[in-house]
Amino acid sequence: MDLKKLADQYKDELLDNVLPFWLEHSQDHEHGGYFTCLDRKGNVFDTDKFIWLQGREVWLFSMLYNKVEKRQEWLDCAIQGGEFLKKYGHDGNYNWYFSLDRTGRPLVEPYNIFSYTFAVMAFGQLSLATGNQEYADIAMKTFDIVLSKTNNPKGKWNKLYPGTRDLKNFALPMILCNLAMEIEHLLDKGCLEKTMEVCIHEVMEVFYRPELGGIIVENVLANGELSDSFEGRQVTPGHDIEAMWFIMDLGKRLNRPDLIEKAKNITLTMLDYGWDKEFGGIYYFMDRKGCPPQQLEWDQKLWWVHIETLISLLKGYQLTGDKQCLDWFEKVHEYTWSHFKDNEYPEWYGYLNRRGEVLLPLKGGKWKGCFHVPRGLYQCWQILEDINLVARNENKNS
Repeated sequence: MDLKKLADQYKDELLDNVLPFWLEHSQDHEHGGYFTCLDRKGNVFDTDKFIWLQGREVWLFSMLYNKVEKRQEWLDCAIQGGEFLKKYGHDGNYNWYFSLDRTGRPLVEPYNIFSYTFAVMAFGQLSLATGNQEYADIAMKTFDIVLSKTNNPKGKWNKLYPGTRDLKNFALPMILCNLAMEIEHLLDKGCLEKTMEVCIHEVMEVFYRPELGGIIVENVLANGELSDSFEGRQVTPGHDIEAMWFIMDLGKRLNRPDLIEKAKNITLTMLDYGWDKEFGGIYYFMDRKGCPPQQLEWDQKLWWVHIETLISLLKGYQLTGDKQCLDWFEKVHEYTWSHFKDNEYPEWYGYLNRRGEVLLPLKGGKWKGCFHVPRGLYQCWQILEDINLVARNENKNS
């Protein structure tokens, strides 16, 4: 592969295709915030606003403003979304709703912990972009609530009967791995280090199961033991592989090559485990015992799963030099670009059936917004640029 050409491919797709789509079609200039339910051409087909996706878009444009270029249109987009979230997204005590109507009236109670985590990401990056202390305070107050809810993320909205099968889920420690790095500029050293170590332990010691061949399970019992139930047998390859690039970032930050190596190896294990050997692509859900999964969409191929895999493979190659990562990257890259990219209209498809055919032509909805595609394009572009820079310097010195 020509890594210089690949870097340009990811950069151009981000700057010339994906970002203009969201800037043009998602901003609600009348009421604030963003539309995310966008059809193939970018037309709005539903005006409800989902806090996950509002926060993610604030984060995305703030991050690009901070790390790529001080474009005023990016900052303006982030600020207007942040102001909408600040005004309408929570109950006044930073309990973040799940969804709002177009004007900002709450539709669904604040039961979902990830509304909180993406609010933290959003206001953390927005505070960096603007220097606004109010945004930093919102991020920290919300982060404190997240930490207080780790043992019971849904709180009073938890529908499970207590004491019979108490499960804990992989998603929260996984996201906290990334969240701690996102707001490092706001955390004191002790809190940061404690959060990092707890997350690394949970992800790499509790949910990672060497006795199952080195896979990660989505749910375990509260005492860390395996559960022989639908939830306890669930494996979500995309979640697991995405978490591994978070862990690699932590390994680099903490100067722990052993952690990076382990995360790289888990990436390769999970990818081989989750790859559809007949039709290509990565399964959405699997059952660790080979039983029928409870999710009817188990064999769908989703955009975020493949994009996050590309990031983890490139980081694995960059940080360890393992050529298996590059070989797999070439395979996943080819599948992703040939199946998810829409060659006629901007942005990417999100949902394919097992055979790789488009199931829904939407570009955004209740779960897909301005996040995984642009973040993945940015990450891959930056990693490829770094790999190319190292190669150029080595050639100069040889």
